[in-house]
Amino acid sequence: MFEGVEGRAHPITTYYTPVLHRRCTPVTEFGPGLVQLVADMFASMAAADGVGLAANQIGVDARVFVVDCPDEDDVQVVAHVVNPVLVLPTGRKRRLDLDGEGCLSVPGEYAELARPDRAEVRGVDVHGEPVSIVGTGLLARCLQHECDHLEGVVYVDRLPLEQRTGILAAAGLAP
Repeated sequence: MFEGVEGRAHPITTYYTPVLHRRCTPVTEFGPGLVQLVADMFASMAAADGVGLAANQIGVDARVFVVDCPDEDDVQVVAHVVNPVLVLPTGRKRRLDLDGEGCLSVPGEYAELARPDRAEVRGVDVHGEPVSIVGTGLLARCLQHECDHLEGVVYVDRLPLEQRTGILAAAGLAP
């Protein structure tokens, strides 16, 4: 991903890990450490066969995520965003898409979840340069999912308690 920087795959944190349930800290230092973190995140996502990964999913309290995910036109988007801000459609422009959603931190389980069918994320890259990603289809869902992680929200937290409890039990996760 980055010239001369090889990423190392880390274990994926699971649902009851405390770092997954609190808002992540904004990134204030840009340099080799951040570049290495993003390279490690891409390696971890690839090793887990994911389409997106937030830093707290490898135990790091930082507002960073990576994606390698197609949009609704099947265009593959490979990107990272530091300190992302999620912008969703409002009013008549807001349309919900009900689809299956899963998470590397809740392995093997999926649930139907409605999310807006379009999303935009604005932030910066590892060098502090502005970036913006507009997503449709799976990419829109992925952008929202990863931004949720950085707020301490896992997709199952958006489900009714009984459904969430069942999914976590099926994934072999206990408090």
